[in-house]
Amino acid sequence: MLKFLLVLLVVGIGVWSLVTRLRGPRRDRTADAPKPAETTPVVMAECAHCGLHLPAADAVPEGSRLYCSDAHRRLGPARVPPE
Repeated sequence: MLKFLLVLLVVGIGVWSLVTRLRGPRRDRTADAPKPAETTPVVMAECAHCGLHLPAADAVPEGSRLYCSDAHRRLGPARVPPE
């Protein structure tokens, strides 16, 4: 019984060695993974009425001030600056 297990172990190691040699060298899987696209930082603006920070491209301009929505643009700047 012990001889059978020893022979089976040697044959298993031989088959494993043969298969790994036929596959070739291991490749690094991280090298194949797609890299995330490099992004540029988004310029942020603060709403003059409520203080919400939002992308400047989405802000509604009124003179030199920026607002988060047309409703806040109509209300104008806050009387007390947001904290």
